Amino acid sequence: MIKPSEFHLPGGRCGVLLIHGLTGTPTEMRFVGNGLNRAGFSVLGVQLAGHCGDGADLLATGWRDWYASVAEAAERFAREVDHLFVAGLSMGAVLALELAIEQPDRVDGLGLYGTTFFHDGWATPAIGRLAFLLPLVTRLGIGRGRVSAEVEPYGIKDERIRNRVVGAMLSGDSQAAGLAGFPWPSLAEFQRLSRRVQRSLGRVRAPCLIVHSANDDVASLRNVRLIQRRVGAPVETLLLEDSYHMVTVDRQRGELIERSACFFRDIARGHAASQPHGAGMIPALDG
Repeated sequence: MIKPSEFHLPGGRCGVLLIHGLTGTPTEMRFVGNGLNRAGFSVLGVQLAGHCGDGADLLATGWRDWYASVAEAAERFAREVDHLFVAGLSMGAVLALELAIEQPDRVDGLGLYGTTFFHDGWATPAIGRLAFLLPLVTRLGIGRGRVSAEVEPYGIKDERIRNRVVGAMLSGDSQAAGLAGFPWPSLAEFQRLSRRVQRSLGRVRAPCLIVHSANDDVASLRNVRLIQRRVGAPVETLLLEDSYHMVTVDRQRGELIERSACFFRDIARGHAASQPHGAGMIPALDG
């Protein structure tokens, strides 16, 4: 049974839509949401279709359903803010890019955290590295009941945080920590989304802040270089030296929050400065 897990933190007229990753939960974006809200932003942590339930719930959905969750949340959230920023973790970052490609006039800036086009980090199991084959494999009816289990260090360098998250995940609390593995058909859907977004990266016009672990166990820096090389927008990059893949919960999440708040704030101020005097003013933000 899917448990409602979306969170909404009212703040100023600048809003940040946060998107969790595949098999994940809005909880993995909660630290960032709280930090951005303290900095003066309104925040909406979206729950992707099929998530926060069991494996069958996830398998009943595909990438179009996940994107529809994001698009619907963006449309709803845009009614209460003047500037809409979108930030995602792992596959959530890919979905954020897809929204910026499909709705360029809606998205003012992007936060791309641990962006994952390729599962090619140092701890990625073999099936992850061969995930590009899964769309073909699953179309042939192979592996429909197979699951790629999460493995150590589970994307988290801080042992205390890792033990807490993994404990919740292995206990079956999918609302708090997501599923303990990736169903092959869901990974195949992710690959279809990844290929679609890669083909259209040149259409991204929203400024991008990339935050990525320099030692990411899930997604190597190849993912960063792809964005830097292909997007048609200004890009800033922050590499974290003391975190793994789950940069929104790991040791340097405070640095991610601070840099994101400054990045989004500067964009909003730039938009206000380009308008006629007195128009589009934004409230002062804390910090």
